[in-house]
Amino acid sequence: MTVSHGLSGYDAFVLECANTSPAPLPQAFGRLGPRNELSGIGPDGKPFDDQSVQKAFTKALDDMLDSSDPDGTAAAGMTFFGQFIDHDITSDTQSAIGTRIGPRSIRNVRTPALDLDCVYGDGNEASPYLYHPDHAGFLLFGTKDNARDLARNSHGTALNGDMRNDENQIVSQLQGAFVCMHNILMTALQEDAHLVPAAFEGIRAQAITEGYTPSERPFQAARRILRLHYQWIVLNDFLPAFVDADVLKGLRQTFADGKLPKPFTKDSPIMPIEFSGAAYRFGHATVQNDYELNSTSGDVKLFDIMRKEFHSRTEKLNIEFSRLFDFPGNSKFQKARPIGRKLAGSIFNLHFIGEPLKIAGQELSLEDSRKLPHRNIFRDRMTLELPSGQQMARLMHTDEIPAPKELRDHGITKTPLWYYCLHEAEKHGGKLGPVGGTIVAGTLMRLLVLDADSIICSTHDFKPWTALGAAKDGNFSLGHMLACVEAGRDSIAHANDLITG
Repeated sequence: MTVSHGLSGYDAFVLECANTSPAPLPQAFGRLGPRNELSGIGPDGKPFDDQSVQKAFTKALDDMLDSSDPDGTAAAGMTFFGQFIDHDITSDTQSAIGTRIGPRSIRNVRTPALDLDCVYGDGNEASPYLYHPDHAGFLLFGTKDNARDLARNSHGTALNGDMRNDENQIVSQLQGAFVCMHNILMTALQEDAHLVPAAFEGIRAQAITEGYTPSERPFQAARRILRLHYQWIVLNDFLPAFVDADVLKGLRQTFADGKLPKPFTKDSPIMPIEFSGAAYRFGHATVQNDYELNSTSGDVKLFDIMRKEFHSRTEKLNIEFSRLFDFPGNSKFQKARPIGRKLAGSIFNLHFIGEPLKIAGQELSLEDSRKLPHRNIFRDRMTLELPSGQQMARLMHTDEIPAPKELRDHGITKTPLWYYCLHEAEKHGGKLGPVGGTIVAGTLMRLLVLDADSIICSTHDFKPWTALGAAKDGNFSLGHMLACVEAGRDSIAHANDLITG
């Protein structure tokens, strides 16, 4: 393998695929299950069509609205970390709700790998605007008005590998935490060159050590260290937070045996549309109505957290991560909602939506167009035509859950996949069950299996570093990493030079 400087991460992945047989088509979404065309008989005794099924779902889904804030077991911030992961692996810029489209025609703009390209862009040569020109390998961070804001240009636009990571306050500052962690690592690598070889231990592709000059290696080492810890967190913190333990245990064993869980096959798409269009949207059900961001913010509504997206952020709402994540020794962090068929009012109605949806030539009211569950279901039934939850259960050889009463009362007997995953989670303690958990965890774990240098495929048994916050017993979570960021952010080399504006 040779290194081509300036080659984008996406193109490098395609090149690697071109030399692999069979090519896994990383640029396209695809299906795990069959296309599920509209069928069935409505309450009026006539076959469902686009108009009648739209009316049926509009009535059935209104009961999802919930004004209470029940606590699940996951930390509240993990909802937004899930959003961060999503932005690292998927970006569908083509499909529109209400327009039927084949999944394989949807281009995935992100590299389908857990590689933090949302932080690093295409690297310091191909994305130089993310990096300081004089301090090689350091990412720009902070503004003159807020040292904890993302680096920004003169218009207030964040300098990010993925602009979506500036769409709300929490995910924006999570992005910033990963930038800070990289710069903390760069500082350590400058001070202790012996850490550089340790970062490459177990790597299979020798291109990194052979293809880069000594001056380039600290950046490559820092990126690799952070990627490995990020992947560890996804596998051992994020997935256990939201997937039933027995489901996850079975999946781990299947992958350890060198097999794929049903319905995955060696020819399955890397990015299944059932994942991105339905199952991974479980995070909508875990959003709370409001969050306490710091000691002076009080309870902040989600809509206020989302205000001023893609613009400079003031210090007033800077995040104290210990309030949202499981910092070591802290048991008082806020919790996410358990996964289920109820949504907080803060996300049920998307007040920022200004245009009504058009479904099958008919315009929905603006009120219904703003309802998140309606948008999710109409994307499923009118755009992507996803298999039902029952169809996916049959493909996985697991027990089916019949459509719940609120759907059956309106003639709907095949549960849309997103709704099925939420319903199924209620029977598994508020965590994803056999269908939802297999799609979510199976997709993410397979991304790591397909990455020769991931923590799954590396030739050594990777353990999180105590220098990055891991406990001596090996316990490590996103909370541990964020605690390390809070402790080390003030000692980052060249910090004042990295600030923009």
